[in-house]
Amino acid sequence: MFRRILFSASLALAAALTGSIACSEELVMVEEHGCYWCALWNRDVSEIYPKTPEGQFAPLRRVDIHAPLPEDLQLVRAPFFTPTFILVRDGKELARIEGYPGEAFFWGLLGRMLQDNTDYPGAS
Repeated sequence: MFRRILFSASLALAAALTGSIACSEELVMVEEHGCYWCALWNRDVSEIYPKTPEGQFAPLRRVDIHAPLPEDLQLVRAPFFTPTFILVRDGKELARIEGYPGEAFFWGLLGRMLQDNTDYPGAS
């Protein structure tokens, strides 16, 4: 019995250390160097995003629009604009926001996108 508990605890620790117990949802931000709207998003949102319920539910992942698309992402279509925010579950696109409409509109669009496409309960 003790060995089984120790084995289970070891597996859980190994998974946590390798990051495999991660959220299945991510918010992929497709950006590029020199993008004015990306810079505005970074100024307005980037520091607080991981501290919000949305950021904890769908952690941010950044992808350069000029780099090859990471192999673990399956998008409906290639991003055309920067920034583009793509909600993915297990690497598969669920929805996207193209462009940055300003902080107030961004949070509203993101909240609606999360509620419409995931089991996100909304801010508490």
